[in-house]
Formats: sequence, structure tokens, C-alpha cells
Amino acid sequence: MIDTYFDSENFIKIDFNKTNLKKGEYDNCVFEQCDFENTNLSNIHFIECEFVDCNFSNSIVKNTAFRAVKFRKSKMIGIKFSECDTFLLNFTFDNCQLNFSSFYKLKIPQTVFNECNLEEVDFTETNLNNSRFHISNFNNAIFNETNLEKTDFKTSFNFSIDPENNVLKSAKFSKENIGGLLSKYKVIIE
Repeated sequence: MIDTYFDSENFIKIDFNKTNLKKGEYDNCVFEQCDFENTNLSNIHFIECEFVDCNFSNSIVKNTAFRAVKFRKSKMIGIKFSECDTFLLNFTFDNCQLNFSSFYKLKIPQTVFNECNLEEVDFTETNLNNSRFHISNFNNAIFNETNLEKTDFKTSFNFSIDPENNVLKSAKFSKENIGGLLSKYKVIIE
């Protein structure tokens, strides 16, 4: 049961390590330059919210609902998105730092990652069908039994995806980054 409800409110430059974010539902709210680092956001519902230039690093998001949420220019290192409430889970990431985060076993088709740093992110068994990774860095990211059907990697780099262990039907790559599909074979591409 949701006790507190916030609609179309703006939260600017709030340090939620010093001020607790009330448990409840946040609908159409904007959070700008807020610090959520190491905070417990469990069981909070964010619906059609936007987070701009926020720090979420190492936040706890167990049973947290993210429905039609946009993250822009935010630092989100080490977040276990795999613990989120999966009902209607939907978000986009624009110019975010997502290093060491986990999307393990999530069904997040059509997700957009635009100019994101995704170093050492775990996408194991994730359904990313028809997603778009535009100018994103995947250094040491994990793809294992991941559904990447129709996913767009044309402008991404530093990925290593084993075609034998992932679903790649109709996925899009460029001539420049195709080596990321062959890295396990240790071939030299010139």
C-alpha cells in the first residue's frame, strides 16, 4: 500500500543521505542534481519521472518500480537493477555512468542507452530485444545467454559478444565494431 503520493513535483539539489526520501509513489516528478548515493530506495514507485545529473551510485533498489523513467547525465555505478520491481519496468538512459551495474535476467526490450558507459555491466540472461545502444562503451561487459535480437550496436564499442551463447538474430553492427563478435577466436582484423 502506498502511503505517500507526489505528483508533478521538482526536487532540486537534495542530498538524500541527509534528508530521507519518503516511501511512496512519485508520479511525473523531476529530480535534478540530487544525491541518492548509498541510499535505500526499496519499495518506492517512480512513474514517468526524470532524473537529471543525479548520483545513484550503490543505491539499493529492491522492489523499486521504475515505469517510463528517464535518467540523464546520471552516475549509477553498482546498481542491482535485477532486484527492481519488474512489473511494467521501463527506463531510458542518456549519457549515464552505469559501470558495475546488473541487469541480470531482466526483460527490458526496446531500452535505449544513449552515450552510456557500461563497463563491467552484467547483461546475463537479459532480454534486450530491439534495444538501442548508441555510442556506448561495453568494456568487460558480460553478455551470456542474452537476447539481443534486433538490437542496435552500430555505434557502440569495446564489446565482446559470443554469437554462440547469445541470440543475435537481426542485431545491427557496423564494419568498424564487428571484431567484438569475433574476440573469442583471437583473430586479427585489419
